[in-house]
Amino acid sequence: MTQHIGIVACSAEGAALCYRTICAEGARVSGSRAHPEVSLHSLSFGDYVNCLDRGDLNGVGDLMLSSAAKLAAGGADFLICPDNTVHQAFDYVIARSPKPWLHIAEVVSTEAAARGFKRLGLSGTRWLIESDVYPRMLQRCRLEYVRPSAEERAEMHRIIMDELVYGVFKPEGVAYYQQVFARMKRDGCDAVILGCTEIPLIMNDANSPLPTLDSTRLLATAAVRRALSGRRDAD
Repeated sequence: MTQHIGIVACSAEGAALCYRTICAEGARVSGSRAHPEVSLHSLSFGDYVNCLDRGDLNGVGDLMLSSAAKLAAGGADFLICPDNTVHQAFDYVIARSPKPWLHIAEVVSTEAAARGFKRLGLSGTRWLIESDVYPRMLQRCRLEYVRPSAEERAEMHRIIMDELVYGVFKPEGVAYYQQVFARMKRDGCDAVILGCTEIPLIMNDANSPLPTLDSTRLLATAAVRRALSGRRDAD
């Protein structure tokens, strides 16, 4: 039996890309116009940002759990969140969640190892880059990683929060990410993690100096695979 996917949404652009990818991947695997059942719930993105600004990860987790409860009540069998940064609260959430989750960084790290990459560049918000969300999962897969410099992470964060989450895509933003990825390539990286779910809206394999690991689409694809497997974990 196909499982029902619940999307805990944060920013509109990332959640929309995840939803579209689930529908497209479902059709690719199951046939024209077919995809698993999907529900999406979103609290105010501003509430998440306020918690992140004050370092309140339990508050972030409580927002995620509020959406999780509504999605579970609506029939979702498992949950995903197409927002890398809020996975800082994942341990808090999973211990209290009414349904199982897929972890975005675990999905990405597993894909990186399967593709034979050894040293990954990290990109994303300042909150994510300074967290252990990806380092912990990459280390499990015995993968090395490179963080952006303090100056790079500040500008990447600004582009995400002031432009990408609003659907504003500027050539200057693309050029800056290309510059950072080129520097990571010189530092020995063989791929880069697009660790913010909006970054794939401006960066991809066609315009990146490094192969990209698109966290949004990888999570969506993993969710489709799980939904179609029919596996149900104990609640």
